[in-house]
Amino acid sequence: MSSVKQTKKEQEYWSIRYVEGQTGWDIGATAPALKAYFYQIVDKNTRILIPGAGNAYEAAYLWEQGFEHITILDIAEIPLKNFADRNPNFPKQQLIQANFFDHRGEYDLIVEQTFFCSFVPTPENRKLYAQHMASLLPSGGKLVGLWFDIPLTGDMTKRPFGGSKEEYLSYFTPYFEVKTFEKCYNSIKPRHGNEFFGILVRK
Repeated sequence: MSSVKQTKKEQEYWSIRYVEGQTGWDIGATAPALKAYFYQIVDKNTRILIPGAGNAYEAAYLWEQGFEHITILDIAEIPLKNFADRNPNFPKQQLIQANFFDHRGEYDLIVEQTFFCSFVPTPENRKLYAQHMASLLPSGGKLVGLWFDIPLTGDMTKRPFGGSKEEYLSYFTPYFEVKTFEKCYNSIKPRHGNEFFGILVRK
């Protein structure tokens, strides 16, 4: 997953999607469920990573609320440039163009927003996702966000890729304590009934 070939392939794919405006996953704002969770975070020094961030509305919202230690990661350059243009005061060194699976660091909180469902859903890839998420968090660190509650059809080209609660948790439970992973009650209307909201704590 983290080979140079894979990185270039994924980078080209997502760059084309932005150039052609094929960004159906982009809801144009911070998801209500994430905003509600962010409101509960007291420590403004929390180290936050948003992988596969795209236009990173969550990062902009957190920045406006006084959080300074936010790292935005995306494999495509275009959304990072767009974010920098919209948020000129955001530190450029906290905008990172890279393959998530090559990224190293330690964070208190990782925010998931459709990222898991964006790459080819082989068991190997999904296991690697869970492993790498865990490697970026200390014990007690949290992975929080939204995962699509839609059937995994076996089509390896049509994104986003879904899955079931049972399948998702089978990858997470070796590394995380599941605080909650349930149907999201405050999804945006087009995604109502099709998302899980989860809070996973690194063991």
